[in-house]
Amino acid sequence: MGMFKQMKDAKKAVEAAPGIVDQSMQMADQAQQMAAAQQMAAQQQMAAQQVAAQQPAASSGPDFEPIAGVSLELFAEVCKGLAAEGYDQSKAVEIAAAKGVSPDNWQQALDGWNVRVKGNPAVAQRFNTAYQAS
Repeated sequence: MGMFKQMKDAKKAVEAAPGIVDQSMQMADQAQQMAAAQQMAAQQQMAAQQVAAQQPAASSGPDFEPIAGVSLELFAEVCKGLAAEGYDQSKAVEIAAAKGVSPDNWQQALDGWNVRVKGNPAVAQRFNTAYQAS
């Protein structure tokens, strides 16, 4: 009788096999769909972050006010002028003076704009734009 029971159990297992295979294939399909959905969501999030990074930052407010009469654009021009002098900081006063800025005002502007550029990403972005344009 043990042998008949084993054969009966084997028959049931064989009959159930297609259902088990179908079920496992469905689970595999669902797993692939979930993985694809997660990948799509991650790509969309990355794309949104890239778009946000490319959006122009706010360019108004007290951080954009001139310092000692030196606008951010003028500050960028003087900094760009240093490139022609091998970035010799001692030449900055001469370059600023050629643009009508006194040594005292230049020092105030240099100190103030450096703090603002480091502390406000929008100021840094606008400085970079002005630097490249000059």
